[in-house]
Amino acid sequence: MSNTQTRKADHLRICLEEDVQACRITNGFERYRFTHCCLPELNLSEIDITTTFLGKSLGAPLLISSMTGGTEQAKTINYRLAQIAQIYKLAMGVGSQRIALEKPEVADTFAVRSLAPDILLFANLGAVQLNYTYGLEQCLQVVDFLAADALILHLNPLQECIQSKGDTNFKGILDKINTLCSKISVPVIAKEVGNGISATMAQKLIEAGVSAIDVAGAGGTSWAKVESERAEKPLQRELGRTFADWGIPTAECIVDIRQHYPTIPLIASGGLRNGLEAAKAIALGADIAGLALPFLQAASQSIESLHETVQLLMAEITTVLFCTGNANLRALRRANALQKLA
Repeated sequence: MSNTQTRKADHLRICLEEDVQACRITNGFERYRFTHCCLPELNLSEIDITTTFLGKSLGAPLLISSMTGGTEQAKTINYRLAQIAQIYKLAMGVGSQRIALEKPEVADTFAVRSLAPDILLFANLGAVQLNYTYGLEQCLQVVDFLAADALILHLNPLQECIQSKGDTNFKGILDKINTLCSKISVPVIAKEVGNGISATMAQKLIEAGVSAIDVAGAGGTSWAKVESERAEKPLQRELGRTFADWGIPTAECIVDIRQHYPTIPLIASGGLRNGLEAAKAIALGADIAGLALPFLQAASQSIESLHETVQLLMAEITTVLFCTGNANLRALRRANALQKLA
């Protein structure tokens, strides 16, 4: 097993077995409360939670966020996730495909398009790799391999600081993102990995040409803690612990970016654990909500567990709409039904 494969296997094991959730920072959604409507004047069976994102129809405003690839366990998880995404018409992102470029023999662990021919599917590479020999050719390669609808460039400076032999040269990345966006034929999504994107950074990314933002804010899985768990050197372990709660809460990212950029396609992820939080994110301005850990935990068990997870998420979102008196997601966004607590 290569170093990259070992790292991927470690990430899965740690996320599933260890407590690597943020402790002293939350996703921020607990600061908001929906105003209950005691007389919704709606039929629950007619509530519509469908939507569109980047031109594709979704059965619910949900993204199976990028997680894994490169190992046999990851292959099983990705294949199960893809099957579920196809059944329920959910969006899906794969984990970083860098390992598939380094070791083509593991590319099949990402090969989900045949299982999910109709879904909104995102390829994925680290933005920092644009400073480490990767460019348009490699980006097109991962997109073409998946027959992906868009490319995620993930931004993970803190994780790289703590990771053993991390790639920490982020100098000049914005210009390279700009060049890539001007040449690639699919939308580019800028995504953090759990530390958030501010409106200031969103402005730079939008001006560079990205088509969508996934805020991936703080309050959920802490990749500083994940890397601390697998660190070999005491300095790295302590560094990860120090920065375990670093970042901008997801709710703050959504409000901040949407206030300044009312039309940019916006994904809320980072610590979302249920459909109520997903609905809050949408009411605050997100177009869709991304979840990782709930899907990872279910996918590691069985396809049946995934069915239960998705059905519960969809029921929770539907219940929010019904109990706020909104027939669909568009109405929810317009309703001003979410109040910030003092």
